[in-house]
Amino acid sequence: MSERDRNSYDLIVAGGGAAGFFAAITCAENSPCKRILILEKANKVLGKVRISGGGRCNVTNACSDPRELIDCYPRGSKQLLGPFYSWGTTDTMAWFEERGVPLKTEADGRVFPQSDDSQSIIDCLNHAVDKAGIRVKKSTEIEGVAKDGNKGFKIAASGGNMMHANHLILTLGGIRNRIGSDIPSGFGHRVEPAAPSLFTFKIKDPRLNDLQGLSVQGARVRTVSGLETMGPVLVTHWGLSGPAILRLSAWGARELQQLDYHFEVSINWCGSISAKEVIDRFKQLRTESPRKSIGQDPQFNVPSRLWKRLVEATGIADNDQWPRLPRQTAELLADQLVDCRFQVRGKSMNKDEFVTCGGVHLDEVNFKTMESRLVPGLHFAGEILDIDGITGGFNFQAAWTTARIAGEAISRSILAT
Repeated sequence: MSERDRNSYDLIVAGGGAAGFFAAITCAENSPCKRILILEKANKVLGKVRISGGGRCNVTNACSDPRELIDCYPRGSKQLLGPFYSWGTTDTMAWFEERGVPLKTEADGRVFPQSDDSQSIIDCLNHAVDKAGIRVKKSTEIEGVAKDGNKGFKIAASGGNMMHANHLILTLGGIRNRIGSDIPSGFGHRVEPAAPSLFTFKIKDPRLNDLQGLSVQGARVRTVSGLETMGPVLVTHWGLSGPAILRLSAWGARELQQLDYHFEVSINWCGSISAKEVIDRFKQLRTESPRKSIGQDPQFNVPSRLWKRLVEATGIADNDQWPRLPRQTAELLADQLVDCRFQVRGKSMNKDEFVTCGGVHLDEVNFKTMESRLVPGLHFAGEILDIDGITGGFNFQAAWTTARIAGEAISRSILAT
């Protein structure tokens, strides 16, 4: 066998993450005995799988209706509808369970391995790769890609490695690294710039001091520009986090980046309750609880420690009782409850996860095959596309789905030759 033959493959997968492994496995299982290679620049594969969900791996979400599912994607929702009908969340769950990974669904819809250990998912994917005879080459970074006439692609990698592939799929995990942007743009693709998504808000405010770990369910969060979400809000030692904050960061990823993460956010700790309803409740408490101290009588399911801080912020004394609450002070307290303003001065990652929007422009990809509309034989899957979801397993599901479709399309092409 010549050196060219030894370094020639039916498919090379650029990126050893979730999408790369799933695309390679899909292709191999649908067109066995073909030569497939996964290239990964790190010395370990499946790095994001390992840290996802705090090391538990949030595999997917139990939302099974594609029309509901696409609402969880700030970018890519329209394009993902058809693919989710082809390969949805229930398909992903069945795939892992059929391969010996029992899963569980938590109350909020997030799906994890029953082991609560991401290693279960990693072992499953590694076993499937080994079983299919897929070669994995780690510590190998792609340095350049070019068309090889009409017969595929030439791939230059670190260490002087030169390879040929009839088909190439890019699953480089986003465009934060230069090569993730350079390869598609080198082939003429438009690449949307990266912007962080799923981040928490840095806030320094005395009302939040020493409240880290406190959570408020069903809060409403909004910005002055009109971005708005509802859900749990968590106080941290650096500011605010929780599902509502993370959703807002995802939907506002580009807008908040343009503001350099300096903006004002408003929290309605009472959810959908209005200031008028709060004032009316205060009036009732004048007669219902005339002897209760305001600071010791939390309302609207606001946690007592937070309630006390908000009461203090309005200048109400510890021993002030409901009948002694002046109208103007009542309005100030109502504002603290339903329109509590904070100045955001930066962002932090959500745990160890780092999700970005940005990537290959979606109009230039055929979502029935995940193939480039500009370059035959070039496919995309996962975060290299301008697709991102909110927290809850949605980003992994987009990776599984786009990788599955790409792998099936490539296997059909291989079998046809």
